[in-house]
Amino acid sequence: MNAIKTTKMSNFRWAICSLLFLATTINYMDRQVLSLLNTNYISLDFHWDNDDYGTITAVFSLFYAIVSLFAGKFIDWMGTKKGYISAIILWSIGACLHAGCGVATCWISDVDSMAVLKTMEKTSQMGLFGLTVSVWLFIGCRMILAMGESGNFPAAIKVTAEYFPKKDRALATSIFNAGASIGALVAPLSIPALADAFGWEMAFIIIGALGFIWAGLWLFIYTKPSKSKFVNASELLYIDSDEDTTPQPVADDTEDDGIKLSLIDCFKYRQTWAFIVGKLFTDGVWWFFLFWAPDYFNSLGYPVTTMTGKMLIFVLYLIVTVVSIYGGYLPKLFVEKRGMNPYAGRMRAMLIFAFFPIFAMFAQPLSGISPWIPAIIIGLAGAGHQSWSANLYSTIGDMFPKSAVATITGIGTMFGGLCSFAINKVSGVLFDYAETQGAAFTFFGETGKPAGYMIVFCYCAVAYLIGWCIMKALVPKYKPVITEN
Repeated sequence: MNAIKTTKMSNFRWAICSLLFLATTINYMDRQVLSLLNTNYISLDFHWDNDDYGTITAVFSLFYAIVSLFAGKFIDWMGTKKGYISAIILWSIGACLHAGCGVATCWISDVDSMAVLKTMEKTSQMGLFGLTVSVWLFIGCRMILAMGESGNFPAAIKVTAEYFPKKDRALATSIFNAGASIGALVAPLSIPALADAFGWEMAFIIIGALGFIWAGLWLFIYTKPSKSKFVNASELLYIDSDEDTTPQPVADDTEDDGIKLSLIDCFKYRQTWAFIVGKLFTDGVWWFFLFWAPDYFNSLGYPVTTMTGKMLIFVLYLIVTVVSIYGGYLPKLFVEKRGMNPYAGRMRAMLIFAFFPIFAMFAQPLSGISPWIPAIIIGLAGAGHQSWSANLYSTIGDMFPKSAVATITGIGTMFGGLCSFAINKVSGVLFDYAETQGAAFTFFGETGKPAGYMIVFCYCAVAYLIGWCIMKALVPKYKPVITEN
């Protein structure tokens, strides 16, 4: 034992965390292409309105939710190596397929080219047919994208549980989860530029192809800690410092990490429902910011085709990235400095971050002063979400055995997707209605479409505090799931 303690510990777990970060970055860049190109590129070609775009994003969210229920179980069954590769290859294929929607719409509509389709009146029979066909084709591609992307977080959270002790999991999760912010940060600077240089179709292909490169890296680098040649005995001892017994080497990618829970069994525990509530109330907020921020700044007069529009999105997600990294470190401080157990530390941190989105209700009223004010406010709200999310994901590893981590993650993600479906579809319908009503539609001093945004921002402001209170009522104190094998 002394020999192990004096051996300098390797740090391969952080290399694995870096790969998770890259996968999440790619995941969110693939997800962002449509939102960044919708208003100034794609919608102009197909004559979409807010409701059409809202329908596409809502169906993506709904299908993502449905598939997520089974994605976690699939990852637990396949193992993290094969399961993760399968997920990223599938969503990369789905991302690239978006590029063919224009050609397919012309072929189905019997139109010579996209240029001809663009000149057709939306109210004409052919124009309406082309619009409808394009919406359905994009929905199909988004469903493939959703099916693959639903595996990202269950796999990443499972890998985190394999490679990190409980006290470090929130920090590791916040680091790889920052990939969502980095993806959203890089996207406005790169994707419109790619669309301008090569066309919006190539933007989908180039960003989508990044996933295939990552899959090759994962195939050759990842193994479980006990089988990895890059993990020495000292690091393995640290990784398994939560365990009561000394871990024994196991066959690569086998699942012997504790009790086995069926999908139905998972719903019997309050801990599962606490995680569900945390996702159900809050995931839609993040996805709303992700899908509608470009449109919001466009409505203020700053589309992503302008440098100011690009920089507004960039600054928004820069704030999210910088602040959210600290979100994973905060519970570590509570554990090490205050002597709290990991779950109590996480809940304390989540309560703090639940107050960040409250500022969202001031974004619209202050937008008239400067567009940078809502950019900063939404950035702080987004940072609150990402910090909340990193700690929320880590509660699964606190409560459940490693063999059930991906399954529980998938269940919670499903309910989070349902929230996203509702908020995106309602937003599309609400914005079109508010725009049509103009001054006749008012809310908190705002009129027309700005009043619609004000309504959604108000929900975003209170969602986290409501979710935290219900979670605390369901699981007041640390209580791991214990049952017979």
